[in-house]
Amino acid sequence: MRTRSSLNKVSAGMNLGSFGKAADLKSRIWFLLVMLVIYRLGTYIPLPGINTLALNNLTNAQGGGILGMFNLFTGGALGRMSIFALNIMPYITASIIMQLMTVVSSEIAAMKKEGEQGRKKINQYTRYLTVILALFQGYGIAVGIENIQTPLGPLVFDHGLYFRLLSTISLTGGTVLVMWIAEQINVRGIGNGSSIIIFAGIVSGLPSAMAAFFEMGRTGTVSTIFMLIIFALIIGLVSFIIFMEKAQRRILVSYPKRQVGNKMFGGDSMHLPLKLNTSGVIPAIFASSLLLFPLTIAGFSQTYEPGSWKQIVSLYLAHGKPLYIALYAFMIAFFCFFYTSVIFNPEDTAENLRKNGGVVLGRRPGKHTAEYLDYVLTRVTVLGALYMILVCVIPEILISEYQIPFYLGGTSLLIVVNVVMDLFTQVQTHLLSTQYEGLIKKARLRGRV
Repeated sequence: MRTRSSLNKVSAGMNLGSFGKAADLKSRIWFLLVMLVIYRLGTYIPLPGINTLALNNLTNAQGGGILGMFNLFTGGALGRMSIFALNIMPYITASIIMQLMTVVSSEIAAMKKEGEQGRKKINQYTRYLTVILALFQGYGIAVGIENIQTPLGPLVFDHGLYFRLLSTISLTGGTVLVMWIAEQINVRGIGNGSSIIIFAGIVSGLPSAMAAFFEMGRTGTVSTIFMLIIFALIIGLVSFIIFMEKAQRRILVSYPKRQVGNKMFGGDSMHLPLKLNTSGVIPAIFASSLLLFPLTIAGFSQTYEPGSWKQIVSLYLAHGKPLYIALYAFMIAFFCFFYTSVIFNPEDTAENLRKNGGVVLGRRPGKHTAEYLDYVLTRVTVLGALYMILVCVIPEILISEYQIPFYLGGTSLLIVVNVVMDLFTQVQTHLLSTQYEGLIKKARLRGRV
């Protein structure tokens, strides 16, 4: 009875004493902080031969395009054109490509089913693909910026083959270092390394964004009542995101009893959880990238011919325009369904349930179970897509209509809230495991006595 009451106290919550005893958790948190400091220092190491004054002028002019969004995710590294300008993006792109290849390629799909050994092979291929992508993107950046002219002079002092090679090697090396930091955080730190690096980049810009917003209130650009409404709306959006990210559709799965020798096994029931937002923040990032790409290309042009595609893009695909918002919502919905289909395969899930003797109540194992799972997942994804559209479109309208800082956009809110929720969950898991180990040791000592 004492042990059971102790377990109830553990499940009720953790205290500071348990945190003090969790030596492994403390070492993981310290390791995470050290890695983040190294990452932030790297964002301030610039590429050689860059005109910083001209670069600041270009970054301010292109702040509303894809450069502004990537600068947000890189914590200002792209705006400073540092060696971490590509950041973790090539690694994330390579990971997504490898996930898609598990659907397209039968060989990679078979490799995925090999377990831990197959996962290591896929991770190794992901690293190779990251280096290839970083080389192409680094060379593209070097070629793209060396001939850019700004009102404050050329962006690159001495352009040529030497600058291209040096920039490509520096950017690729920076990407490999960031990838290594992310993987070390996964193994020796706490949380998902890639998400935490993006999270650190966004949070690093929040103080300046909030200062700019308060400056708007001080100068009278926006009223005090409007600022209070914005803060209340942000708090409401954060609460709504937390609620929706935790929402699940649970499907009851029963395991019938079976006799093995003289013993009976099975007879239990469990729930198969289907998250409302299975795809995470990927749809918002992909939709923003695709929509802002033509706007950024048009923004590099110094002149606009009447009726040209550059003028049309600048007029109709700018932030807050009806066409931009409509395409944004459509792409978010599309990528929600597409990425969910990549992550969750109803046929594989139904087959795994059948092999383990699991039965969905009212459905026959195999094909009928797969059809039912697909039916439920489709309707759950509809709600998830509507939630994503609402969270991303409302801040988009506020940014365009009232000049709210870009850091307060829907995509950044989604990333920040998801990462914080994941960190709290993992910290709670470590604390619980520490307390359970202590309870088991006490129970053994009492049993000996």
